[in-house]
Amino acid sequence: MRPDDLPEIRHLPLFQGMALENFEALMEKSYAQNFPAGLELIRQGDPADFLHVVLEGSVELYASWAGRECTMAVVRPVSTFILAACIKDAPYLMAARTLGRSRLILVPSADLRQIFRRDPEFAVSVIDELAACYRTMVRNAKSLKLRNSRERVASYLLRQSRLAGDVASYMLPVEKRLLASYLGMTPENLSRTLRTLESAGVKVDGMRVIITDRAKLNALVQPDLLIDGPDPEAISAGIGLPMINAASYRR
Repeated sequence: MRPDDLPEIRHLPLFQGMALENFEALMEKSYAQNFPAGLELIRQGDPADFLHVVLEGSVELYASWAGRECTMAVVRPVSTFILAACIKDAPYLMAARTLGRSRLILVPSADLRQIFRRDPEFAVSVIDELAACYRTMVRNAKSLKLRNSRERVASYLLRQSRLAGDVASYMLPVEKRLLASYLGMTPENLSRTLRTLESAGVKVDGMRVIITDRAKLNALVQPDLLIDGPDPEAISAGIGLPMINAASYRR
């Protein structure tokens, strides 16, 4: 592991409150590894041997059943996955694969659990992160069950604009195929839905989103804090899709 990796990991909310000696002991037993694009890192159902920390690149978390797949999240630096299985010592419920060349830190789950039992500040951080993840998953489930596909897409596009400071135009932070899968749609359905949203105040040209009538878009989405959040603390835990970089849109 590189010396300059440690400050980035330590800065994560999960590790900030941990006693320094425990953090150093945990990092001594962890190791860094580089992975090529398209590599399967974990399979659903496998034992959760490691907590993964993404330092470079990006990782897709996905699930499969009966020949079908869906994107659960896309993890970008600096973020962790999958904490719940590691603390619970339970099988992974999701699989993971690299979307591009990536560098990760692998933290042994057994050591993570030991420190969880003896470091109260770390235990609180774990509980906080798991609570944030739970709330985000509930929000996602509510959106999938209560909104139709057009409303889900419009909600996602509007939220990204708000996160960037209500900008009128921005670039999608993920590929459309991943966005479609995350929103419970096929890429073809997403394309058709995007075309219908032009009359509702938003246009997508390639990867660029252009808000043409915010009032119309708001009327369609009807933003709800109990569905749309935000719960930004869940982002470092690899839950959901990456947010756009707000700093890039500040004037």
